[in-house]
Amino acid sequence: MTQRGTLGVAVVGTGRMGADHVRRITEVISGARVTAVVDIDAERAKGLADGIDGCTAYTDAAAAMAADDVDAVLIASPGPAHEAALLTAFTHDLPVLCEKPLTPDAASALRVLEAEQRLGHRRVQVGFMRRYDSEYARLKALLDSGRLGRPLMLHNRHRNAASPSFFTGSMLISDSVVHEMDVTRWLLDQEITAITVLRPRPSGNAPDGLQDPQFVVMETDGGALVDVEIFVNCGFGYQVKAEAVCERGTARIGDEHALVTEADGRWGGTVAPDFVERFEDAYDREIQAWVDATRRGEVTGPSCWDGYAATAVSEAGVRSLTEGRRVEVDMIDRPALYR
Repeated sequence: MTQRGTLGVAVVGTGRMGADHVRRITEVISGARVTAVVDIDAERAKGLADGIDGCTAYTDAAAAMAADDVDAVLIASPGPAHEAALLTAFTHDLPVLCEKPLTPDAASALRVLEAEQRLGHRRVQVGFMRRYDSEYARLKALLDSGRLGRPLMLHNRHRNAASPSFFTGSMLISDSVVHEMDVTRWLLDQEITAITVLRPRPSGNAPDGLQDPQFVVMETDGGALVDVEIFVNCGFGYQVKAEAVCERGTARIGDEHALVTEADGRWGGTVAPDFVERFEDAYDREIQAWVDATRRGEVTGPSCWDGYAATAVSEAGVRSLTEGRRVEVDMIDRPALYR
């Protein structure tokens, strides 16, 4: 490791998410520095690297991972490029934080899962940042304590002010609801076994042809029911809420994390404009936790199994959307490495 134990990180992909992680490692967290940035856009990579002492720009991820000053890899490139980058990291036995999705489909995620098992130890933490959000962490601790009894239902709302121009109906499931898929598995410690996607009439604010909103119902192997309202053109901001309904009470998050003011005869607050602002603290804690664990020689957080499971549920959800029916989730048994 570089600089007296400081972790040398190669950031693969320097778009919005990757550039934000470069900033985070350079300016916010401790114990790591960016020693390499990788992007197929050579000018963009060079522009970012030029502002960081000791950072080298690459257009090839394999070259960056072979560099002597790279101890770990953060993958923030588009999903279809993840498998190749992960497998390359495995050849160097490098620890990896991989932004979601692990890969875009269950078949490729399974290949990554099997490759990591051949190493005989975990190397990957998947970037499901909600697990590091303070509100979700408090809800998880409460559910784990058993004070409210068994969880029976979990209600979720996931809203964006407006969707990107390239968004499709299936991406509401694979790019947005995938977060609820992961957080459901984590909060309840149960696997999702079936999913049904219902389609109300589209909002007049949705682009032509986009099925928005959607209503998702998931079933778990513990007998819980989970619903998600996904509405990516709500018009007023970015909003994530969850309520667990248990045997002896309920617990809700997402209502009052923002500043509320009272002035001039009115009261109110603000709604975050996007996920980057809403989960900024969670991203900070996620990357710091990854760096700390890596420097200890450990791998913690969401695993390749979690990435595979979320992708398998997501695939079933897309099938439900397109086929208009309940679809059971097809997954392998959890391997011993991830138990």
